[in-house]
Order: sequence, then structure tokens, then C-alpha cells
Amino acid sequence: MRRGAVEESKRLALEVRAEIGVGPYAPLDPTLVAKEYGIPVMPISKISGCPVETVARLAEPGNAWFSAALVPWGTGLFIVENDAHALVRRRASLAHEMAHVLWEHELTTVLVNGDGCRAVAPAVEAEADRLGGELLIPFKAALAAAHRGLSDEEVAAAFQVSVPYARMRMNLSGARKVASRQRAARSQV
Repeated sequence: MRRGAVEESKRLALEVRAEIGVGPYAPLDPTLVAKEYGIPVMPISKISGCPVETVARLAEPGNAWFSAALVPWGTGLFIVENDAHALVRRRASLAHEMAHVLWEHELTTVLVNGDGCRAVAPAVEAEADRLGGELLIPFKAALAAAHRGLSDEEVAAAFQVSVPYARMRMNLSGARKVASRQRAARSQV
């Protein structure tokens, strides 16, 4: 991940949320971000022109390796999402793909390689993961949740994400550690 990308992710996520009229403490629907940026979202179950077996394989409910992909199309882009997944996972996948758009990452033409994995640099994926997370649960909101002592389940419900995703954001953001340090500093005064 580029130097400064963490702080830039925080700033950019709040800016994008403001553009679509969503404050930092409210759940964000990533389809609104896609709409704001003119990126159509196509459920994989609605794709035509691909072999039926391929679409069926990608759209299997238990399919863990395909969630969504940003696809170049003419001079634009669209997102294909696995609509067989739970809504909370789809929200995280869309936020991640929109993060690629917001970072203006260069797209490769390869969506998957022979192993079924996306052919994208790990640093680029890390940036998209970070910004996608900030879009769904901004640091500011994670810190407020930590100060309030909210559980991962409560954070998940508040931001309409899965419990594992909420746990990951609360841990990765460092919000609970920051809140704990702030409480300790206040108690020493």
C-alpha cells in the first residue's frame, strides 16, 4: 500500500459519503456510490452471452472465490456481483470494487487466472480493501463505536455489514486501541 494511503482513505471515504449525502455515522449503500460515479452493477445471475455452466459455477451460493469484479466495457466500466451471496457480503464486495474506481487503479484485462484468483497486485488490493472498509465503517464511526463500547454484533447491525467484517474493521482501524488510550489518558489527568 502506498505511503499515506491509510489517511487518504479516511479522507476520501468521508468525502464520497458527503457527496451522496451520507454522514459518517450512517450505514452506506455502496450501490449509491456506484450510481454517483456512473458504474452499473450487474448481478451475475442476469448475465447473458456467457456459457451457462460458467455463470452457474460463479453464482453458486457457497462460492467463496468470486464475489464481484470491476469490468472494463468500451470506454466505461461495470461491476459484476455474485448475487447468490448474502447482502452483507455483496455490500462489502461492491465497496471494495468502488474503491478501485475511487483510487483510479489501472485495471488488468484478466479477471481470474487458472486458479480462480484475480490477477491483481496485492498492494492494489490492500488499498481497495482499506478504502472499501472506510466507506462502509469510517474510522470516525469506528472510534465512536469503540468509545460507546459497542460489540462487533452491534457495529455490524448499525452499518449493515457482517459480524466478521465489523470485527475486521474495528481491529484493522485500531479504533478500540485508540479509544482505550484516550480513556487512559483522560484518567491520568
